[in-house]
Amino acid sequence: MREVKMPDGQAPHRRLIIVSNRLPMTMAKDENGRWVAKPGSGGLVTAMAPVLKDRGGVWVGWPGTTEEQGVDIVGLMTGAARDSGYTLRPVMISAKEKHDFYHGFANEIIWPLFHDLPSLCNFMPEYWDAYRSVNQKFARAVSRSAGSDDYIWVHDYHLMNVGKELRAMEVTNSTGFFLHIPFPQTDIFTKLPWRFEILEGLLEYDLIGFQTPRDMRNFIQCIRMLRKDVPVRGKGSICTVHPPGREVRVGTFPISIDYLDFTARSGSKEVADEAWTIHQNLPDRHLILGVDRLDYTKGIPHRLRAFREALVRCPELRRKVTFIQVVVPSREDIPKYNELKSEIDRLVGEINGEFTESGWVPIHYIFRSLRQNELLSYYRTCEVALVTPLKDGMNLVAKEFCACSLEENGVLILSEFAGAAAQMQRGAILVNPFDVVGVADAICRAVKMDEDEKRARMKRMRRSIRKHDVFHWVDTFLRAGTSKDLSGFPQVEDYIPSVSEG
Repeated sequence: MREVKMPDGQAPHRRLIIVSNRLPMTMAKDENGRWVAKPGSGGLVTAMAPVLKDRGGVWVGWPGTTEEQGVDIVGLMTGAARDSGYTLRPVMISAKEKHDFYHGFANEIIWPLFHDLPSLCNFMPEYWDAYRSVNQKFARAVSRSAGSDDYIWVHDYHLMNVGKELRAMEVTNSTGFFLHIPFPQTDIFTKLPWRFEILEGLLEYDLIGFQTPRDMRNFIQCIRMLRKDVPVRGKGSICTVHPPGREVRVGTFPISIDYLDFTARSGSKEVADEAWTIHQNLPDRHLILGVDRLDYTKGIPHRLRAFREALVRCPELRRKVTFIQVVVPSREDIPKYNELKSEIDRLVGEINGEFTESGWVPIHYIFRSLRQNELLSYYRTCEVALVTPLKDGMNLVAKEFCACSLEENGVLILSEFAGAAAQMQRGAILVNPFDVVGVADAICRAVKMDEDEKRARMKRMRRSIRKHDVFHWVDTFLRAGTSKDLSGFPQVEDYIPSVSEG
């Protein structure tokens, strides 16, 4: 391990080493075909970027390009990292590793399996070989980055084996792992051919965190069934498991957002102006919003069918409501995602063809990423958010919508299978996303809800999100892993961020 170098006159301090599949900056080609560094997206970046900012820590991850593309990662990312307040350490992988590790093991095995869709899994043996190899690459980058007192926090299903690889490299730092997606029940997990190896890898961390009590219970049950030599002790949100010679803490830590940042930005003049433009373009409409990455777990086709059912069951909604469905492109190299895109396109076309009248189109369909202010303006403008995943670890869109509901008159329709449902059940209208009629009735109810009920529900949710924001999430995880909260990783004045190769 290397010595941590600080600005002149300052002593080394304990840092956070964040390890995730993707960096918060990714490489992409611009309209002229040139490689540029762009800010990353997704729940992890939204959650962790404000936490790590200006603390002089390190973020280890893949920049999105392969070794064969020969991109000057360090040169292009240096400028983009200047305002981050932490060091980026890219981990490079080959094109074959990208296919077998990322598209293969991560997204054709673990993703569908952990979302209770084993029929979509492709259990290719070479995928497991690539997963182990890439996890070892990440571990090497971490071992070169971490000072002796740094805390190593590994994130998500792509990197479950990094802890084991770090132990093999004799890295003795405290380590934590957080799973952002659900953990499946035993009968689902045991379908994984490498179930023992995955459990063994996870048990090499000092702390394992899950989004919900359901996920933690599922993990504990798998330990009890598959590792009878590992005792489990304790109850509540944190317990301990005892592999031979070690103690591992297991806990529930629901992730959240930077509530104050979302409320401040959504109240800006720029967002207000864009929100007003949306209102002008869709006058006298009750706007319903769906925002999702293209993924079969998000339940978008089910939601579209429910909206059609709502127009049939509540014909008074016609000409009065507009459903804005935003779909962010994702994993377009995987055939299942192309099939899903085709199904969504077909359903939108069918519903608009069936119900469109002069001056009114029921669904506005947007298939692209939104600028940050653009997304916030939709949150500000729309009266109803339709967040209905078939299964989700947490779902931060639900929390972002509530944080941006400054007038507190929005209504959240939320899947009972989203992790956020446990926290937001007293304010949201909970639905079973597989129940098309039930979701349709919820849409009708949300549109017709009186103002007093809307405000009472939204106030409860906003109050809860503000109290349990992303900094609370980090503090609870770090206290469980290090007996210190975020203040134990103080901000560093005059820290100069850098980019270094992994």
